[in-house]
Amino acid sequence: MPWVAAVARLRARREPGTLVTVAAVRGHAPRKPGAKLVVGQTETWGSIGGGNIEAVAIDRARELNSTAHPEPELMEFALNDKVTSRHGVQCCGGAVTVLLEPLPVVQSVAIFGVGHVGLELARILARHNLDLHLIDTRPEMIADERLDVLSDAMAQIHVHRTLLLPEAVLSELPPGTHVLIMTHDHAEDAALCDAALRTPGLGSIGLIGSAAKWTRFRKRLATEGGFDAAAIDRIKTPIGIPEIAGKEPATIAVSVAADLLRAFEEDRRWEVPDTVADIPFTPVADSA
Repeated sequence: MPWVAAVARLRARREPGTLVTVAAVRGHAPRKPGAKLVVGQTETWGSIGGGNIEAVAIDRARELNSTAHPEPELMEFALNDKVTSRHGVQCCGGAVTVLLEPLPVVQSVAIFGVGHVGLELARILARHNLDLHLIDTRPEMIADERLDVLSDAMAQIHVHRTLLLPEAVLSELPPGTHVLIMTHDHAEDAALCDAALRTPGLGSIGLIGSAAKWTRFRKRLATEGGFDAAAIDRIKTPIGIPEIAGKEPATIAVSVAADLLRAFEEDRRWEVPDTVADIPFTPVADSA
């Protein structure tokens, strides 16, 4: 499997991984610069030359996969018969520098309702590296020509076309998905709020609307849904940053996106150094 496809597979699984690349070679070595290996939790794809280099790199990659905030690392291997390790000896005579780049589990966001505000919000979030799910019961709202504005997206866009029961999509979303409820129909919003609270593994739940709307929803969730106050409080409403009070769709979208990005910062699982000079360098003195 090509390394690009392996990275895509890990992303689809929401599984952390590490991309291992031969960054530099001096003298003789098993592979040329640019050779790549993708290391998942239990599987690997590709090769950087096999033997001790690859075994040590896989060991370290798996350690990074299990680290809360992994950062890229450089490792250097001397390939001579005077250097041994638990994985054996490689005596090609050269030296290899390997770059290990953690592959994060990207954020996932689902927008229920792609009306004026929903589409503006999708345009902003599409500029970020995340999985973006768009759901609407109105076919015209998620028609290809209307979503053409997202054609240059960095995000991976997933369009869910459903004429009935949009809440059924909740069970199909990746674990940890942040849900934003902003449909055209208050009854649909209410059903989604109820279903979201019953769906395990979701991230945050946000609801657009007025205080009066939330008062009605809160009472219904308690009396008809049987939820206690703590469960109902999982739903954040209003959504967005309170200091941004404009009512235009683009303004609301900016406010909601900024608040969501702030939430991403709070629960992000990794950080990347600003420059290559910041990448930790590990000479592997006991490896060959």
